[in-house]
Amino acid sequence: MELIQQVPGNSAYLAADEAIDHGHPLVRKTAARLRDATDGAYAYAAAAFDLVRDTITHSADSGDMRVPWRASDVLATRNGICHTKSHALAALLRAEGIPAALCYQRLADDNGDPGPVHGLIALRLPGRNRWDRQDPRGNRPGVDTRFSLDEERLAWPVRPEFDEVDYPVLYAAPHPLVLHGLRTAADRVRLWRMLPVAL
Repeated sequence: MELIQQVPGNSAYLAADEAIDHGHPLVRKTAARLRDATDGAYAYAAAAFDLVRDTITHSADSGDMRVPWRASDVLATRNGICHTKSHALAALLRAEGIPAALCYQRLADDNGDPGPVHGLIALRLPGRNRWDRQDPRGNRPGVDTRFSLDEERLAWPVRPEFDEVDYPVLYAAPHPLVLHGLRTAADRVRLWRMLPVAL
């Protein structure tokens, strides 16, 4: 699949916004700690991915009802869904000058019924002439995501027989429908009803 930038150039994919708030002190502190423990952009990106995947619990797995949506809040609460974990990873990457985009998939449950769109990221590392998608959702039985530049290791490869879709657009900011659901849902149960099932 060819990924398509929503905005030309890389500057929009380095910018801060209300969700990807990489100027926040907690994001900066976390990024600095990762930078000091790694050598170069590749190692930093892999460490940032592992931190978000492994130390921020997916709230559907833990039962946590909170809905943090800013990257800084996700890092502070150590809790989030796929979209907000993606905000946190994008913020950590952008804080160190690595362009990061938000990506989405339309997925279905095992019965083929549509579920909320799934969120992940793509990054563009120095020296690579392409974007690489990464999925920091978090592992559980049946889900094994990995940081990989050779082949995608996503939580859920799409199943065409269920009309699932990898959206090719690389968004510089969270999709407005996703952000609206995150910002207005009182808890995670209501969030599932507010997130879009398609973009």
